[in-house]
Amino acid sequence: MIDWSHLPQMSALRAFCAFVERGSVTDAGAALNVSHAAISQQLRSLEAHLGTPLFDRSNRALELTEEGRELARALQDGFGLISSGVAQITQAQSDRPLNIACTPTFASAWLMPRLAGFHSDHPGIDMILTPNPALTDPSPGGIDVAVRFGEGPWPGFDRERLMSAPLVAVAAPDLMRGSAPGTPEALLEYPWLEELGTTESSSWLAAQGLAGRRVKSRTELPGNLMLDAARRGQGIAVTTWVAVAEDVAAQRLVILFRDRPDAGYHMLTRPGVLRPPLRAFVRWIRKEAAKT
Repeated sequence: MIDWSHLPQMSALRAFCAFVERGSVTDAGAALNVSHAAISQQLRSLEAHLGTPLFDRSNRALELTEEGRELARALQDGFGLISSGVAQITQAQSDRPLNIACTPTFASAWLMPRLAGFHSDHPGIDMILTPNPALTDPSPGGIDVAVRFGEGPWPGFDRERLMSAPLVAVAAPDLMRGSAPGTPEALLEYPWLEELGTTESSSWLAAQGLAGRRVKSRTELPGNLMLDAARRGQGIAVTTWVAVAEDVAAQRLVILFRDRPDAGYHMLTRPGVLRPPLRAFVRWIRKEAAKT
């Protein structure tokens, strides 16, 4: 176990090691981005703490005493191991695949159609896409970034709004047979689809004052399959405008009702310095979101 109480300040040890490597207080100061006067002060502070001279000052140039040479060998070994360990961790973090968490609906409808552009710009970055309706938080060595719908709060994370995404109730034109429902209550006569693991459809009906009312039928299935079933006329779905914008433009789906106009998607990351693959992804998704 290290006795921390007897160790000199780290800044003094770094100044001493830099001086030994560079051979002068001026060059040591340049290496540590401090003045040569600051290096001289740290060296005297280190000698005072140890209670022994580390330099022979009888000549014009500073020369190490035997104690100074002994300390220099120990510090060079120690700082060398630290530098090697940091480099290994940094490289491991850089090489680890980028792990992105989002819902299956967002992944299939918005992210996947655009990912080819990211890979084209960053061919050396491996990626893991984790589409899951459950809220998976970014964590060390795990999820790097999560894309969330709503307004939070998500305490403990840095968040950035990516794009607006109102909720919409949609259906295939064939399902509605050309007749637009006058009220949300009229939709109870139709089959409903809900993304597995979420309550968006149920919550939307409850928000319209229809909690506890039975619909014709309800089918729960993964988000990408939910949208596919909606396009095939198998039921009404509640999702975000972002997920169905292309389907609406192509008249595969029609919007029945809109809700929560201020809702949107947010990007969540852990506080601190982002590793290089994540920085690249963050820059890229900002640009793509701005086009939406």
